[in-house]
Amino acid sequence: METRILLVEDETNIADALKFNLEHEGYAVTIISNGKTAIEIFEKQRFDLVILDLMLPGANGFDVLESIRIKDETTPVLIVSAKYQDTDKIKGLKIGADDYLTKPFNLEELLLRIQRLLKRSTLVQQSSSKLLVDQHSFGENTIFFSRQEAKTHAGPVVLTAKETEIMKLLIQNDGEVVSRETILSRVWGYDVYPTTRTIDNFIARLRKYFETDPGNPKYIHSIRGVGYKFTGV
Repeated sequence: METRILLVEDETNIADALKFNLEHEGYAVTIISNGKTAIEIFEKQRFDLVILDLMLPGANGFDVLESIRIKDETTPVLIVSAKYQDTDKIKGLKIGADDYLTKPFNLEELLLRIQRLLKRSTLVQQSSSKLLVDQHSFGENTIFFSRQEAKTHAGPVVLTAKETEIMKLLIQNDGEVVSRETILSRVWGYDVYPTTRTIDNFIARLRKYFETDPGNPKYIHSIRGVGYKFTGV
Protein backbone atom coordinates (compact mmCIF):
# COMPACT_ATOMS: atom_id res chain seq x y z
CA MET A 1 0.00 0.00 0.00
CA GLU A 2 1.40 3.40 -0.99
CA THR A 3 2.35 5.91 1.70
CA ARG A 4 0.05 8.91 1.45
CA ILE A 5 1.18 12.38 2.59
CA LEU A 6 -1.07 15.41 3.06
CA LEU A 7 0.99 18.52 2.31
CA VAL A 8 -0.68 21.67 3.66
CA GLU A 9 1.27 24.58 2.17
CA ASP A 10 0.04 27.80 0.53
CA GLU A 11 3.34 28.85 -1.07
CA THR A 12 3.04 27.35 -4.53
CA ASN A 13 6.75 27.15 -5.29
CA ILE A 14 7.50 25.33 -2.02
CA ALA A 15 4.51 23.00 -2.40
CA ASP A 16 5.40 22.06 -5.98
CA ALA A 17 9.06 21.46 -5.15
CA LEU A 18 8.19 19.30 -2.15
CA LYS A 19 5.62 17.32 -4.13
CA PHE A 20 8.18 16.63 -6.87
CA ASN A 21 10.84 15.43 -4.43
CA LEU A 22 8.46 13.42 -2.25
CA GLU A 23 6.96 11.66 -5.25
CA HIS A 24 10.49 10.91 -6.42
CA GLU A 25 10.94 9.09 -3.09
CA GLY A 26 7.82 7.03 -3.79
CA TYR A 27 5.24 8.89 -1.71
CA ALA A 28 1.76 9.83 -2.93
CA VAL A 29 1.26 13.53 -2.18
CA THR A 30 -1.92 15.61 -1.90
CA ILE A 31 -1.37 19.38 -1.80
CA ILE A 32 -3.84 21.61 0.03
CA SER A 33 -3.25 25.37 0.27
CA ASN A 34 -6.14 26.32 2.59
CA GLY A 35 -6.39 25.41 6.27
CA LYS A 36 -10.15 24.93 6.30
CA THR A 37 -9.99 22.70 3.23
CA ALA A 38 -7.21 20.67 4.86
CA ILE A 39 -9.47 19.93 7.83
CA GLU A 40 -12.24 18.76 5.50
CA ILE A 41 -9.92 16.59 3.40
CA PHE A 42 -8.33 14.94 6.44
CA GLU A 43 -11.78 13.89 7.67
CA LYS A 44 -12.62 12.20 4.37
CA GLN A 45 -9.37 10.53 3.33
CA ARG A 46 -6.63 8.36 4.81
CA PHE A 47 -3.15 9.80 5.19
CA ASP A 48 -0.02 8.28 6.70
CA LEU A 49 1.61 11.64 7.49
CA VAL A 50 0.77 15.35 7.42
CA ILE A 51 3.26 18.11 6.56
CA LEU A 52 1.74 21.31 7.90
CA ASP A 53 2.58 24.98 7.44
CA LEU A 54 1.32 27.36 10.14
CA MET A 55 0.56 30.54 8.18
CA LEU A 56 -2.40 29.50 6.03
CA PRO A 57 -5.57 31.12 4.65
CA GLY A 58 -8.93 29.80 5.86
CA ALA A 59 -7.62 28.43 9.16
CA ASN A 60 -4.13 28.69 10.57
CA GLY A 61 -1.93 25.64 11.09
CA PHE A 62 -2.56 25.50 14.83
CA ASP A 63 -6.31 25.26 14.18
CA VAL A 64 -5.73 22.53 11.59
CA LEU A 65 -3.54 20.61 14.03
CA GLU A 66 -6.10 20.88 16.84
CA SER A 67 -8.82 19.56 14.53
CA ILE A 68 -6.63 16.64 13.44
CA ARG A 69 -5.77 15.69 17.00
CA ILE A 70 -9.40 15.73 18.14
CA LYS A 71 -10.14 13.10 15.51
CA ASP A 72 -6.84 11.25 15.26
CA GLU A 73 -4.01 11.03 17.80
CA THR A 74 -1.76 8.69 15.85
CA THR A 75 -1.14 10.06 12.34
CA PRO A 76 2.26 11.81 12.43
CA VAL A 77 2.19 15.59 11.89
CA LEU A 78 5.36 17.44 10.90
CA ILE A 79 5.13 21.23 11.13
CA VAL A 80 7.28 23.02 8.53
CA SER A 81 7.06 26.76 9.10
CA ALA A 82 8.90 30.05 8.83
CA LYS A 83 7.78 30.80 12.40
CA TYR A 84 10.99 30.13 14.31
CA GLN A 85 10.17 31.46 17.78
CA ASP A 86 10.38 28.96 20.62
CA THR A 87 6.84 29.89 21.67
CA ASP A 88 5.50 28.71 18.30
CA LYS A 89 7.46 25.47 18.46
CA ILE A 90 6.33 24.76 22.01
CA LYS A 91 2.70 25.54 21.15
CA GLY A 92 2.79 23.24 18.13
CA LEU A 93 4.31 20.37 20.08
CA LYS A 94 1.88 20.85 22.96
CA ILE A 95 -1.12 20.72 20.62
CA GLY A 96 0.14 17.46 19.18
CA ALA A 97 2.75 17.90 16.46
CA ASP A 98 5.30 15.09 16.31
CA ASP A 99 8.11 17.24 14.94
CA TYR A 100 8.86 20.86 13.96
CA LEU A 101 11.15 22.01 11.16
CA THR A 102 11.92 25.69 10.50
CA LYS A 103 12.04 27.19 7.00
CA PRO A 104 14.34 27.40 5.14
CA PHE A 105 15.25 23.75 5.57
CA ASN A 106 17.52 21.17 4.05
CA LEU A 107 15.64 18.71 1.84
CA GLU A 108 17.67 15.74 3.04
CA GLU A 109 16.86 16.62 6.65
CA LEU A 110 13.16 16.83 5.82
CA LEU A 111 13.24 13.41 4.15
CA LEU A 112 15.05 11.88 7.12
CA ARG A 113 12.50 13.31 9.54
CA ILE A 114 9.65 11.97 7.43
CA GLN A 115 11.24 8.51 7.35
CA ARG A 116 11.71 8.57 11.12
CA LEU A 117 8.12 9.58 11.80
CA LEU A 118 6.71 6.96 9.43
CA LYS A 119 8.90 4.24 10.93
CA ARG A 120 7.83 5.16 14.46
CA SER A 121 4.17 5.21 13.40
CA THR A 122 4.50 1.73 11.86
CA LEU A 123 6.10 0.33 15.02
CA VAL A 124 3.30 1.77 17.17
CA GLN A 125 0.64 0.22 14.92
CA GLN A 126 2.37 -3.15 14.97
CA SER A 127 2.66 -3.03 18.74
CA SER A 128 -1.04 -2.22 19.10
CA SER A 129 -2.12 -5.00 16.74
CA LYS A 130 -0.04 -7.58 18.64
CA LEU A 131 -1.28 -6.39 22.01
CA LEU A 132 -4.83 -7.59 21.54
CA VAL A 133 -5.67 -10.70 19.55
CA ASP A 134 -9.02 -11.73 20.95
CA GLN A 135 -8.77 -11.72 24.72
CA HIS A 136 -7.03 -10.01 27.61
CA SER A 137 -6.76 -11.04 31.25
CA PHE A 138 -6.13 -8.86 34.29
CA GLY A 139 -6.64 -9.88 37.90
CA GLU A 140 -9.61 -12.24 38.04
CA ASN A 141 -11.02 -10.84 34.79
CA THR A 142 -10.78 -11.96 31.17
CA ILE A 143 -12.35 -10.05 28.26
CA PHE A 144 -13.21 -11.83 24.98
CA PHE A 145 -13.38 -8.94 22.51
CA SER A 146 -14.87 -10.61 19.44
CA ARG A 147 -17.62 -12.23 21.54
CA GLN A 148 -18.24 -9.07 23.61
CA GLU A 149 -18.16 -11.17 26.75
CA ALA A 150 -16.12 -11.26 29.93
CA LYS A 151 -15.42 -13.48 32.89
CA THR A 152 -15.16 -11.33 35.99
CA HIS A 153 -14.57 -11.80 39.68
CA ALA A 154 -18.38 -11.72 40.09
CA GLY A 155 -19.23 -14.03 37.18
CA PRO A 156 -19.84 -13.82 33.40
CA VAL A 157 -20.83 -10.52 31.81
CA VAL A 158 -22.18 -9.66 28.35
CA LEU A 159 -20.70 -6.36 27.15
CA THR A 160 -22.21 -3.86 24.76
CA ALA A 161 -20.26 -2.88 21.64
CA LYS A 162 -19.26 0.47 23.15
CA GLU A 163 -18.24 -1.07 26.47
CA THR A 164 -16.03 -3.49 24.54
CA GLU A 165 -14.45 -0.71 22.46
CA ILE A 166 -13.78 1.46 25.51
CA MET A 167 -12.05 -1.39 27.32
CA LYS A 168 -10.05 -2.31 24.21
CA LEU A 169 -8.88 1.30 23.82
CA LEU A 170 -7.90 1.62 27.48
CA ILE A 171 -6.07 -1.73 27.53
CA GLN A 172 -4.20 -0.93 24.31
CA ASN A 173 -2.87 2.14 26.12
CA ASP A 174 -2.10 0.34 29.40
CA GLY A 175 -0.43 2.75 31.80
CA GLU A 176 -1.12 5.81 29.66
CA VAL A 177 -3.86 8.42 29.97
CA VAL A 178 -6.49 8.26 27.23
CA SER A 179 -8.16 11.62 26.72
CA ARG A 180 -11.92 12.06 26.55
CA GLU A 181 -11.48 13.38 23.00
CA THR A 182 -9.80 10.15 21.96
CA ILE A 183 -12.57 8.03 23.47
CA LEU A 184 -15.17 10.18 21.73
CA SER A 185 -13.57 9.92 18.30
CA ARG A 186 -12.62 6.23 18.49
CA VAL A 187 -15.79 4.85 20.10
CA TRP A 188 -18.56 7.23 19.05
CA GLY A 189 -17.10 8.55 15.80
CA TYR A 190 -16.63 12.10 14.60
CA ASP A 191 -20.19 13.26 14.09
CA VAL A 192 -22.19 12.25 17.18
CA TYR A 193 -20.61 12.97 20.53
CA PRO A 194 -22.22 11.93 23.83
CA THR A 195 -22.20 14.16 26.86
CA THR A 196 -19.49 13.93 29.48
CA ARG A 197 -22.02 12.32 31.78
CA THR A 198 -22.62 9.52 29.27
CA ILE A 199 -18.93 8.59 29.26
CA ASP A 200 -18.85 8.71 33.06
CA ASN A 201 -21.80 6.30 33.16
CA PHE A 202 -19.99 3.85 30.88
CA ILE A 203 -16.88 4.01 33.06
CA ALA A 204 -19.00 3.47 36.19
CA ARG A 205 -20.57 0.34 34.65
CA LEU A 206 -17.18 -1.02 33.60
CA ARG A 207 -15.88 -0.56 37.13
CA LYS A 208 -18.84 -2.50 38.50
CA TYR A 209 -17.93 -5.36 36.17
CA PHE A 210 -14.19 -5.48 36.71
CA GLU A 211 -13.39 -3.83 40.04
CA THR A 212 -13.87 -5.60 43.37
CA ASP A 213 -14.22 -2.14 44.92
CA PRO A 214 -15.60 0.29 42.25
CA GLY A 215 -15.20 3.24 44.62
CA ASN A 216 -11.49 2.52 44.92
CA PRO A 217 -10.57 1.25 41.44
CA LYS A 218 -7.47 -0.85 40.84
CA TYR A 219 -7.65 -0.99 37.04
CA ILE A 220 -9.77 1.84 35.60
CA HIS A 221 -8.66 5.23 36.90
CA SER A 222 -10.07 8.72 36.32
CA ILE A 223 -7.52 11.44 35.60
CA ARG A 224 -9.24 14.67 36.54
CA GLY A 225 -9.70 17.09 33.67
CA VAL A 226 -8.03 14.78 31.15
CA GLY A 227 -9.52 11.32 30.74
CA TYR A 228 -8.95 7.77 31.97
CA LYS A 229 -6.10 5.32 32.47
CA PHE A 230 -6.05 1.52 32.61
CA THR A 231 -3.49 -0.13 34.87
CA GLY A 232 -3.24 -3.86 34.31
CA VAL A 233 -1.69 -4.81 37.61
